Amino acid sequence: MIISLANQKGGVGKSTLATNLAFGFSKMGKALLIDSDPQGSSLDWMNARESETEIHVIGFPRPNLHKEIKKIGEGYDTIIIDTPPHSSDMVRSAISASDLALIPVQPSPYDVWSVSETVKLIQEISTYKESLKAAFIINRKIVNTSIGNAVVEALDEYELPVLKSHICQRIVFPETASFGKSVFEKSGEARMEFQNLLNDIMELAHD
Repeated sequence: MIISLANQKGGVGKSTLATNLAFGFSKMGKALLIDSDPQGSSLDWMNARESETEIHVIGFPRPNLHKEIKKIGEGYDTIIIDTPPHSSDMVRSAISASDLALIPVQPSPYDVWSVSETVKLIQEISTYKESLKAAFIINRKIVNTSIGNAVVEALDEYELPVLKSHICQRIVFPETASFGKSVFEKSGEARMEFQNLLNDIMELAHD
């Protein structure tokens, strides 16, 4: 299964989602994390890690990923693609390479408005790749607020599903990232949220 984290707006937490999801999937099989962002945030995360992990991370900031994915991903059970903001060519290539495109959205009206370009891109790709699935992830939700639910309603106009599990804004994410760690390596609510998200993704992928 190939999953891309795509949103042409920056600062929505794609790398945090990509690294933690890759770690979660690595516990179920062989996982590859492809960093297609020239800034290399996922590569930086791996380079900060001192202990070994079963995740393989490579950089591929080129717009021909969809042509190379079969060769690059040979032997892996799950591939997670961390995409750059603003670069439509590389985002298009990553989505074209994917079985499932996940769109992270922060709970704000600005983020809801900004996803239209990414949704249009997914719709265009779906015309020649009918098997492509897509869904929104509510990310960086403020703990103990209902604003995440309001965003779910606002996203209805795009006619894509919203995953049931939301990821809240927590200090544990920058804390673990600075050491190349995952929240799956710590107990707590963040780990539970990501485990639930993992389950939702598996359910959607096999629906």
